[in-house]
Amino acid sequence: MAKDLYQKIVQLRNNGSRAALATLIARSGATPRKDSAKMLICEDGSQFGTIGGGAPESEVYREAVSIIETGKPKLLSFDLNDVDPEESALVCGGSMEVYVEPLIPDPVLFVFGAGHVGKAVADAVASIGFRIAVIDDRPKYANSERFPFADSLYVDHWEKIFTKLNVNTFSYLFIATRDHRFDLLCLRFALKSSAAYIGMLGSRKKSASLFNQLEKEGFDTTDFERVFVPAGLDVGSETPEEIAASIAAELIAVRKKLDIQSLKSAWRAAKALQ
Repeated sequence: MAKDLYQKIVQLRNNGSRAALATLIARSGATPRKDSAKMLICEDGSQFGTIGGGAPESEVYREAVSIIETGKPKLLSFDLNDVDPEESALVCGGSMEVYVEPLIPDPVLFVFGAGHVGKAVADAVASIGFRIAVIDDRPKYANSERFPFADSLYVDHWEKIFTKLNVNTFSYLFIATRDHRFDLLCLRFALKSSAAYIGMLGSRKKSASLFNQLEKEGFDTTDFERVFVPAGLDVGSETPEEIAASIAAELIAVRKKLDIQSLKSAWRAAKALQ
């Protein structure tokens, strides 16, 4: 059972799904379980494993649903001597403590384009808790020698690559290919996804041209509000490394759900005072 539960956790993380894991960490007296029982509660409401059933398990389930949303763990204590026999099958006595922790997938940054800026961004973001996936059609650039910190490398024709990518709400997409045509392909794919972040290298003039093309294809102008372009906080970046630092800062802000527009407004105001 434990092996199956851990396999389920791996599956959830790979799919970008959230869950909560409840573990019986302490007990005294007569309790329904004698081991460090575990129960997995998924965000879709499904449940795997048990900590003993009855009223405590129902309470753990209710707390787990909240913990999945807040992302904050919680220690729950139960005095089984106080359990009403008519309301629970746990007529045991004793006490138990259950630790409930959120299982949140690691964020993944998909870097579309393995050029100089793409490499700098991948290197910078790998050090702040993101898994890295690099996408390009050139094996000369997208390889483990150039991207030692990448968790995944996808090298193929662009249209074929998109079908291989598992993009979800814990995905962050950065577009920096060598050609506007490829940027358009990547942006079209990105806007159809549920990614938490879409950033693109380039000027507003370039993005306006791409947006106009996508609007002709049926995309709504409100779709483009999801795109951070030029990607990165405005700190006067020029070199690939400086651009990477500004993008890393922006990703941190998005991950922490900060108000990016307020940050940018504050920065512009600060520059005006100089």
